[in-house]
Amino acid sequence: MKNNRISGLIEKLEANNLDAILISSPENRRYISGFTGSSGFLLVSRQARIIATDFRYYQQATDQAGKFTLFKTQGKLEEWFGAFVGQLNPERLGFESEHVTVASRITFSSALKKAGLHTRLVASRGLVESLRMVKYKQEKESIKRAAAISDAAIDNIPEIVKPGMSEIQAAWEIEQFMRGSGSEPVSFPVICGSGPNSALPHAQPSNRQIRAGEPVVLDFGASIDGYTSDLTRTICLGQPDSMFKKLYNIVLAAQSSAINNITRKMSGRQADDTARRVIVEAGYGEYFGHSLGHGIGLEIHEGPFLGPSSGDILEDGMVFTVEPGIYIPGWGGIRIEDDVVLEDGRLVTLTKAKKLKE
Repeated sequence: MKNNRISGLIEKLEANNLDAILISSPENRRYISGFTGSSGFLLVSRQARIIATDFRYYQQATDQAGKFTLFKTQGKLEEWFGAFVGQLNPERLGFESEHVTVASRITFSSALKKAGLHTRLVASRGLVESLRMVKYKQEKESIKRAAAISDAAIDNIPEIVKPGMSEIQAAWEIEQFMRGSGSEPVSFPVICGSGPNSALPHAQPSNRQIRAGEPVVLDFGASIDGYTSDLTRTICLGQPDSMFKKLYNIVLAAQSSAINNITRKMSGRQADDTARRVIVEAGYGEYFGHSLGHGIGLEIHEGPFLGPSSGDILEDGMVFTVEPGIYIPGWGGIRIEDDVVLEDGRLVTLTKAKKLKE
């Protein structure tokens, strides 16, 4: 599998007229080599694959990235970086512009010059990320397992979340449940917004007490083998009012429209419209202010992106969220989110947690 990933990367290098690429993103580093340590660089060309890391990760790099040549680093980056790159001495070396700071770019250049190399650093974008958008079988299996843990947490919400409990406590109880069910560190801090706070799409849990009869947006994800899930359900402890029922049904209809109508070769913009038009036609378009969805994998937000300005083209094997919402300031919000995979041109839902109408 990793050989396929590397061959795909080599094709990207050739298409971008690069002799080699320096990979610094932890997720990209893991995807290409299998190395999960928190510090290191990959150097990949048609001729060589080298991993640079320090004493703390020597053995781990050897175990996890056995097909890579190990370059042991010691001291400051400027003291060894020239020798590291000098093993290949590429004319054009790509670097991940979205992950490298200006200060690091200056240090790279200085170290190369000090080593007498004439390597040109070329800002590159999305080379590995574009490969990551279509998932291999094992990646999809890991996401499914993470999704099952998220589903179980929702199934146990009646036992976990009670009226009078603070948002912070509810979020912590959900996180504990997922960790106790086998999740690696949760894929992002649990979102719990109740009452008016649920109108904040990414509400940070507060000391506000959850009350019966109000909307409560719960958004969280588990992780397995580094791969994430992302699930949102809006619940009501007690009897929901007419406003809750009305908005919930609109959002549910929008999500159902997307899941039933998104197909292969659709753009992210077209996919977004399958749900957005339902909310617009219901008169709440101005209250749906975020995109319909995003890819999930080694990162909780990665390609493809489904939104009004997205030109990403959807392909079989892509895994992403479908999460329309309506947010009314002062009242609250409704969001329903599921993880889906595109297979044989249609969406298959990975998350199975029940919704209020089911």
